[in-house]
Amino acid sequence: MFKHFRGDLFGGITAGIVALPLALAFGVSSGLGPSAGLYGAIFISFFAALFGGTNTQISGPTAPMTAVSMVIIAGILAVHDGDIAKALPIILAVFLLAGLMQIGLGLIGLGKYIKYIPYPVVSGFMTAIGVIILVTQILPAVGYYPKEDAEYVSQFKAAAEEEILENILKEEAGEGILVLEDFEETIRRANKITLEDMQKEAKTLASSDASGVLGTIKVLPRALQNINWLELALAIATIVIIYGFKRITTSIPSTLVALIVVSGVAVGFDLGYRPIEKIPEGLPIPQLEIFTEFSFSAITPYIFTALTLSLLGAIDSLLTSVVADNMTQTKHKPNKELVGQGIGNSIAAVFGGIPGAGATIRTVVNINSGGKTRLSGMVAGILLLVILLALGPIASQIPAAVLAGILVTVGIGVMDYKGLKAIPFLPKDIKFGPIKLSSEVIIMLTVLVLSSIWNLVYAVGIGLVIASLMFMKKIGDLTATRSNVKPLKEQPWADEKNFPAKLREEVFIKHIKGPLFFGSTSDFQQLAEQIPITASTVVIRMDRMQYMDQSGLYAMEDVLQDLNKKNVKVLLVGVLDQPKYMMERIDIIPDLIPREDIFEKFRPCMDRITANIQDSD
Repeated sequence: MFKHFRGDLFGGITAGIVALPLALAFGVSSGLGPSAGLYGAIFISFFAALFGGTNTQISGPTAPMTAVSMVIIAGILAVHDGDIAKALPIILAVFLLAGLMQIGLGLIGLGKYIKYIPYPVVSGFMTAIGVIILVTQILPAVGYYPKEDAEYVSQFKAAAEEEILENILKEEAGEGILVLEDFEETIRRANKITLEDMQKEAKTLASSDASGVLGTIKVLPRALQNINWLELALAIATIVIIYGFKRITTSIPSTLVALIVVSGVAVGFDLGYRPIEKIPEGLPIPQLEIFTEFSFSAITPYIFTALTLSLLGAIDSLLTSVVADNMTQTKHKPNKELVGQGIGNSIAAVFGGIPGAGATIRTVVNINSGGKTRLSGMVAGILLLVILLALGPIASQIPAAVLAGILVTVGIGVMDYKGLKAIPFLPKDIKFGPIKLSSEVIIMLTVLVLSSIWNLVYAVGIGLVIASLMFMKKIGDLTATRSNVKPLKEQPWADEKNFPAKLREEVFIKHIKGPLFFGSTSDFQQLAEQIPITASTVVIRMDRMQYMDQSGLYAMEDVLQDLNKKNVKVLLVGVLDQPKYMMERIDIIPDLIPREDIFEKFRPCMDRITANIQDSD
């Protein structure tokens, strides 16, 4: 582990510095405060690196995990009338359960099945995450907080009184008191309600009503009439520095520069801004209320939610692991990675941290800075702990608008622009009467819209169901038209038997049998590793590849780009109509594969290869 100590030290320190402003911002966005984000970054980074299966991965709170956590926290708080002290044990118990489920997923070997999540579902979800973060940060960016707007809160006083009375009836029902038999007890408890209680409940209802994408849009006109220009200026300055500083250099994290510069100006000139919540001083303390106040009845409604959070963390982490593999030419262990992420999330929950996953940007920064082993992730966690202990009081003075500005850039950056740009070019393969639509676009937009305005958890489930149904229909249609196709062993096809033996070391022939879709992309991406060192030409036989979805399309693009970098010539044989149409939509044909390198039959392809070899001789 210590063989690459110098590189791991620099990689971990750099990744930790990049993680600091994001951890604080994600903590604030979640609703648990900046300390929760920082605690999550510390424990997940350290323990996921220690026990995980990707040597260079840096883990911590991420945009997708924070967005789902935000929904969970808001829902549990609403049930407990906005009382964070009562809701916190249940919130952390859900996070702990999600971590334990991740450990279970790894132990039973489900890590390798994550690849079956289709690209349109992931694309729609990631874009929705961006929309949610971007829209929900508008209010803090303009300095408007609904629960502090007296006129807005006053609209909820009647509803607050009803809510309090309903809670009294629930309490009595729980104690076995029947209202009709003991109406005086209900009156006695109702008389104890103070104006302060009603005002607090009204603020909770106002804050809940203005939460989420729809809530923000609903209250936006009022926010624009009550802009705090100082807060807006701080947020805009943060955004400008983040994007502007990247044009100067990328060696120093622009988010950190923006955090220090804008906060320094606000503090130095005593601008009277709104600071973030105070970060507790000293070491993180275990939240033992998770166990002492635990009850199965309280946690049961959130079991499916915890499972969804664990699956999202698994997908998020393993996608980052693939990025790390491509950069370091290594191979991660998916099931071990899930166990490591689960341990990190479980320990973070015990100490009051929000959940997280493998973070792509931080992992890339770590690798580029010299990180090579799991020690780099542990260093990043230790650095954040040192910052917490040494600079906690200073960090508590950071303006809330600065973190809102940082999150705006995160929301913009996390959207899947590659998937959005492809929307006009994807084939329209589904008919609704006279209208033809693209099935992949339908899936992507369904997940995007439902995630943004309704429920992230249910939206992904619905997207998966639609994707599965559409895929089964397509495969059924294709099977009906080509029912004579039987599984074939990987051996020379009939028209390849006369291929010159002397060329077999220089020419590698790959057969693709069956559709190239989200479930088969992983195997196809291993193509580059199958090619002998002596091979200078690759022939991809696509005669039996009837269908290619968007996941397969991008997998094909990645492989061809990799082969081009290695100066390996690629020829295609027997490209059928649908795959050809897909490859033309994103210019694989003719940018990566010129049209003259595409053959209908193998014989003309063999003649071209033979002629080229003879010319080179």
